[in-house]
Parts: sequence; structure tokens; C-alpha cells
Amino acid sequence: MTRFAPVLFLAVLAFVPASAPRAEEVGCVSTTFRYLGAANDKICIEAFKDPDVEGVVCHLSRAVTGGLKGAIGLAEDTSDSSIACRQVGPITFPANLKEEDEVFEENRSLFFKELHVVRFYDKPNNTLVYLSYSDRVIEGSPKNAISTVPIMPWAGK
Repeated sequence: MTRFAPVLFLAVLAFVPASAPRAEEVGCVSTTFRYLGAANDKICIEAFKDPDVEGVVCHLSRAVTGGLKGAIGLAEDTSDSSIACRQVGPITFPANLKEEDEVFEENRSLFFKELHVVRFYDKPNNTLVYLSYSDRVIEGSPKNAISTVPIMPWAGK
């Protein structure tokens, strides 16, 4: 075993997914053409279900940096993102639902930047509020987006 084994282990551990759900890619569009066979810059849309609230699906759009750095995973994607969450069935959740809870996270660079989605429960207005934002170890970004889902009866339920 080499003296670099602990460092290698920590580097691999950084890529192990957290307990937050994984998103499924819906589709992407190219925004910038890259020469020499490198991947284009894109805007990608992903969908994920709230892990604690049945009947809600969120769609995230986000910028994905292409080029050589993007192809090998060294690019840092911008903090731009958009979110839309909708009721897709009867909404049910546990009685002890937290008023604020992270429901999704995704790495946006090799080590230091993540995209987060936090769900807030606005109990007085019977509404779920989803906030997407990016953070970095040194400095965060004020760029954010929200989507609200009023808790409504579902037809037939």
C-alpha cells in the first residue's frame, strides 16, 4: 500500500452519491459548438421525485460545460439553473415532514461546487416550495430559482 492510498480513497469517496435521489436525464440541447470533436456546451433537463413527498416531480434545467475539460470532468459548470415542480398524483407525506429539507444535490465541478434543491413546507399556505441554488467551498452564488406546489386534492382520490 502506498502513502497516497488514503488520498486516493478520499478522492473516490467524493464521487459516491449521497442519500439524495438521482435525477433521470430528460434531454439536452447544444448551445455552443466546440471544434475538434470535444463535447458541445449544453443545457440539460433532468427529472427527480421528492424522496419524502409522494406525488411531486421536479424538473431541473442546468448548463453543462463541454470542451476538453468538460469531456474529462474537470470543467466547472455555471451556477445557472431553473426548476419546475408539479403535482403528478395524490400528495402524501409523513406527519413529521421537516419544514426545510435538502431533497437533491449534484456535483457541478470536480470537488468544490454543488447544485442543491431544498424543499420548504409553507404550512400556513399549504404549499411546498422548492429552491435550487449552487454553492462553492469558498464563495457561493446568489443565482437561484424556486417552484411552488400547492397541496391540492387529486381527482378520484
